[in-house]
Amino acid sequence: MEPSPAGYFDGMRIKDRVVVVTGASSGIGRAAALALAGHDCALVLTARREGALQQVAEECTARGGQAIVVPADVTDADAVQQVARQALDRFGRIDVWINAAAVTVFGPFQDTPLQDFRRVVDVNLMGYVHGCRAALAVLREQGRGVLINVSSIVGVIAQPYTPAYGTTKFAIRALSTSLRQELWLDGARGVKVCTVLPATIDTPLFQQAANYTGREVRAMPPVYTPERVAHTIVSLVRRPRREVVVGPMGRSLVLQSKFTPGFVEKLMAFQVHRRHLSRKHPAPAGSGNLHEPAAGTGSARGGWHGGRRTALRRTATAAMLLGAAVASASRRQR
Repeated sequence: MEPSPAGYFDGMRIKDRVVVVTGASSGIGRAAALALAGHDCALVLTARREGALQQVAEECTARGGQAIVVPADVTDADAVQQVARQALDRFGRIDVWINAAAVTVFGPFQDTPLQDFRRVVDVNLMGYVHGCRAALAVLREQGRGVLINVSSIVGVIAQPYTPAYGTTKFAIRALSTSLRQELWLDGARGVKVCTVLPATIDTPLFQQAANYTGREVRAMPPVYTPERVAHTIVSLVRRPRREVVVGPMGRSLVLQSKFTPGFVEKLMAFQVHRRHLSRKHPAPAGSGNLHEPAAGTGSARGGWHGGRRTALRRTATAAMLLGAAVASASRRQR
């Protein structure tokens, strides 16, 4: 991407910026809001749970920022436009818009209810479309600003049992790329579009997911903190970049997929089957938080973080064993 205009978001110029965060009630969105509040930003927080948003707003204020709460379901385009209007009414501008709302469903493709598949697409993709339309209408008129879309490494390397989620995360990357191209063609050099691709992050997403696998969903190691993603988001506000992968294992997998895509595809399938879904703990079928928000005041973390070094060793061992198996099978087929 071309450099930002002189004096815009350079160095510590993140201070006092106006930032809209979708999905701010939990996970990455909540962590990003808190991190930005620490830089004295003015936050406009939106998600479905008003009580959870109020809790986040109080935490943001305690860190030195300002925060207003605008409850909205991102699948409602008019509601998202209202978020933008309230941001402008209160603060007079929007400097940064972060699309971080996300839901997911685990299940074999044929066994996943179509209404749940559609809901994931509506939240994760159409919710981002609504956010981008609301944000870019303002940023283009201002001639500057940063739009940040949170995708996933699953948007580069798909995995089994989450086809709806993977589809949306691939699509988010395409959406961001297309928007960057349009802005470039229009000469809107001051408006930046960035995509964040986290690896497995310690958020409540896995506990709240819809699940039709019959097996308990667990965060697949290695697991990184949401604060790590928040730090990356802050860095993108300071220095926008096209795409950034968060987490060393994620970066390794994305790089390896460029050279041995078939091997990485099989490795991902093996890891999900063995480590993402419990082999000991069954789970009843349910739609999780897809159609109704989870109870409580929310949390940035899901309680999954820990034991990353052991997980890395196990992942490396699994990769070597699978690589040997794939090579052996390939030799037998010759």
